[in-house]
Amino acid sequence: MNRILKTTAIAAAVMGVVGVAQAREQVRIVGSSTVYPFASYVAEEFGATTDHPTPVIESTGSGGGLRLFCNGVGDDTPDITNASRRMKPSEFERCAENGVTDITEAFIGYDGIAFAESSENEALNLTREQLFLALAAKVPVDGELVDNPYTKWSDIDSSLPDRKIAVYGPPTTSGTRDAFEELVMEAASEDMDVYGGEGYTDIRADGAYIDAGENDNLIVQRLAENTEAFGIFGYSFLEENGDSLIGASIDGIEPTPEAIGSGEYPVSRSLFFYVKNQHADAVPAMNEYANMFMSEQMIGDLGYLKGIGLIPAPEDLRAEARSAVENHEALELADLK
Repeated sequence: MNRILKTTAIAAAVMGVVGVAQAREQVRIVGSSTVYPFASYVAEEFGATTDHPTPVIESTGSGGGLRLFCNGVGDDTPDITNASRRMKPSEFERCAENGVTDITEAFIGYDGIAFAESSENEALNLTREQLFLALAAKVPVDGELVDNPYTKWSDIDSSLPDRKIAVYGPPTTSGTRDAFEELVMEAASEDMDVYGGEGYTDIRADGAYIDAGENDNLIVQRLAENTEAFGIFGYSFLEENGDSLIGASIDGIEPTPEAIGSGEYPVSRSLFFYVKNQHADAVPAMNEYANMFMSEQMIGDLGYLKGIGLIPAPEDLRAEARSAVENHEALELADLK
């Protein structure tokens, strides 16, 4: 390493240490809009039952949260990030490049991705192939890939409603979007020869899919205004709005807690948060908050978070995840591959 680069690296490390050394009471959290309701519940309980202030939580999406989390160590970076998917190896490597080298992964349970509409309509049973054909940028027609020509659901299958295809969904920074692309788009297309045996995940950008931002509550509001549209969001939002929304069955399976927890519902995923252990000394409340989140009182079979839509993991997996957080187990790149 030349002298200038070496000096710069040392200066950056010193500045990071100085930043962390400035202790603060309030935990800073970013990340997934899906995990946000659960993290907010724990944060409110934490503020009400401990001597620490209520943590500040910002809904930035899983990708956006991990980007902020991995920016480095110091007071200007978050302590915890929520994610509705697992950290990617590339994100872990970026963390390491920026000095974030001691991370604990906290697995909190399961969630399903709901494909929902206004309860003024009848609940639909959709296949992943039908969803793919409605939302893919390019689809096969007569053996050729063409720009998606479908404007109505009935164009795809005459048994589907004669309604315009309009789907409000999350942006590319969202873990929900990542999971939908993997579990629906990729799964539906990987056996289609026209895509060369590889899954195709490009979503159309002609107005049929509407990027509705990171706030899933806004999608819920849009569905109240446009009763012919559909929305893509976490199951917890469907459960919270069960009086006004209904979820479609996917491949014949309804989005229920039992089907999501067992993995039978084809669009279910694991939920996480990640702890920056290098902030532990400067932010004493951080580990206390993380331990409360992982408690049976929160994520257990009778926990508070189940009441707002979290699907608890089996008891042995909860115990394993709780131990990892309590012991500040360091995540390794090999764990993500």
